[in-house]
Amino acid sequence: MEAVQKDHWYFVVLIFLPFLKAAAQEMEAATVRLEEGMVLNCLCPWDGNLSMVSWTKLPDKNMVAVFHPEYGVAFSDRYRERIEFLRSTPMDASISMRNVTHQDIGVYHCSVQTFPQGPWTKNIQVEDLDEPPEEDNDTEPPSPEVIKTDTELVAEPNNNLTISCNHEHNGTVYQVILEKMPHGQPWGIIGVCKKVEGGLLSEDYSDRGQVSCAESLDVSLHLTGVVPEDGGFYRCSFSTDAGLRATTVLLTVSPPAGGFSLSMYMMYIYIGAGAAGLILLIAIIILAVKHRRRNRREEYRVKLHPSQRQPNLYENISVCSKMTKTSRQIQNCPIYANLHTVRSNKTKRQLRDK
Repeated sequence: MEAVQKDHWYFVVLIFLPFLKAAAQEMEAATVRLEEGMVLNCLCPWDGNLSMVSWTKLPDKNMVAVFHPEYGVAFSDRYRERIEFLRSTPMDASISMRNVTHQDIGVYHCSVQTFPQGPWTKNIQVEDLDEPPEEDNDTEPPSPEVIKTDTELVAEPNNNLTISCNHEHNGTVYQVILEKMPHGQPWGIIGVCKKVEGGLLSEDYSDRGQVSCAESLDVSLHLTGVVPEDGGFYRCSFSTDAGLRATTVLLTVSPPAGGFSLSMYMMYIYIGAGAAGLILLIAIIILAVKHRRRNRREEYRVKLHPSQRQPNLYENISVCSKMTKTSRQIQNCPIYANLHTVRSNKTKRQLRDK
């Protein structure tokens, strides 16, 4: 009886062993700094034959790269010529990435298909560790009134403006991040400038302006046709060998003196043009309706007035006398027809004699 129970427990362990193994794999994770030439390690811990390696980016599981021992490698268009499989050992599925941007931040999923052990997976979190640490969620975010500003700018709507951040501190600058905080909203990255092994890398995420980077990593934002939504705080965070340095700019968009702006003027023009067009359309419709009614009345008058009718050139003439009498019905029931009146020559002579 005890032997049967032991066999039963062995059977249960064999059934749940793959699930426990998969759960242990899901718990494995690593964090990698976002930097040029970063390596995402994915080394299978057991020996065997590697069948295929696939890298995807979560949560959408977008394909990054695939390796097959027989058919070679394949990359998505976004990562083409940027990723290289290291292949330091037969079971090594690690990759290196160059020309990195902030769009490469996220979770990468490595899946290794082996024989005879089966699949092995690993998740790697890529983070920008140079960014300022996030504040505690229990504390309320600071309001715009308490943010210390280094520069204040005032712009009128529809004008052009350039917001510049220059590094005025000692030390070597490696990266600068340009952020924007609209009134009552959190900070958001709109541009990044960093030095890489090929020179200067510029990332522009602004949907309202153009971000420019100088060789000294001074960053500027060019705004064309300023709108009220462009107002708010702009912060430049410089990552240097001496630590993090930040410069904050406050942009206020105010209407011109007198409270009348070009946008209001154009709005009035559009409203006036629309009203004039509507009045003209109504006038054209009224004239067309009147003209149509006048034509109908003229047609009706022509139909009713006797002088406007066409003369009847036909008379009712009995034709029974000219027909051959073949039956009594024809004699008793005369037939009439509308015939054109033609005067005989005899009648014409009588008229001449008279």
